[in-house]
Amino acid sequence: MLTDLKHRVIQAPMAGVSTPEMAAAVCNAGGLGFVALGALDVAGARRAIARMRALTDRPFGVNLFCHAPARRNHLHEGRWLVRLKPVFAGFGAEPPEALHEIYQSFRVNEAMLALLAKTRPAFVSFHFGLPNADQIAGLRATGARLLASATSEAEGRAILDAGLDGIVAQGWQAGGHRGMFDPEAPDEALETLPLLARLRGIGLPLIAAGGIMTRDDAQAAIEAGAVAVQCGTAFLRAPEAASSAAHREALSRARTVMTRAISGRPARCMENLFTAMEGDHAPDYPVAYDAGKALNAAAMARGETGYGAFWAGSGAAQAVARPAAETVAAISP
Repeated sequence: MLTDLKHRVIQAPMAGVSTPEMAAAVCNAGGLGFVALGALDVAGARRAIARMRALTDRPFGVNLFCHAPARRNHLHEGRWLVRLKPVFAGFGAEPPEALHEIYQSFRVNEAMLALLAKTRPAFVSFHFGLPNADQIAGLRATGARLLASATSEAEGRAILDAGLDGIVAQGWQAGGHRGMFDPEAPDEALETLPLLARLRGIGLPLIAAGGIMTRDDAQAAIEAGAVAVQCGTAFLRAPEAASSAAHREALSRARTVMTRAISGRPARCMENLFTAMEGDHAPDYPVAYDAGKALNAAAMARGETGYGAFWAGSGAAQAVARPAAETVAAISP
């Protein structure tokens, strides 16, 4: 499966900052690139997959969000908007009148399943949980290899029981959203190598994710039982990435923190004005993210970048500005 790669380096999907150009560059360099579909509708997903096919003839993967649909609480959401109102006012703006569930979970998106059945990507990975059995069977019928993120042994065993082909072991150091199936459950906060040790006995191939910034990091993960490594932060300064200039600049000057404030789910982000609001309880994901995006847009209009969702792992300062293909070669164990 993954051991056939020239370089056992996988580019993390990274919705919002990854691009088909970056994923294709990784594939063409002998790694495995992923296209992030979690934040796209079916039309956008169709365009992204078509763009990949135009850029590479190598196998590639797509990634989907399998979060439980948000538990809507309009009173809670209203209080969150009231909490944000003075922050918006500081930028001469008003918060949205209401919030929306901006990302549809794959669990309830049969149109996306139909698209994947037609386009047949080689790999499909899942974040925040698992699809239902019928969806898994439908994807299995396309010949795709199926992967899912796990942050704990219990999640790894659920992936095994669902009949998937591999586990993305997402350590505590990883940037972006924690892949926890239940964001309200206790989090052991296992770093990548201890998590690999917990998951080895399950018997599925393991992909190490979190804190993989150098060849030494990758080699340590392989020696700990991973068959490949998944890197996201290492690619954020690549010319093919869609990360903003402010995001790239922040990588070298701030530390990362785990926060729910921006999106409603735990996610590792560069410390900024938004993460300073962590003590307040945001609404469910992705409803809270609707407010977060609106606030960032208002701030950006006045030249303030401190409310951006600058997702990054704990090794952010080690990210190097170089083409994605060079990062693949530099990290390859």
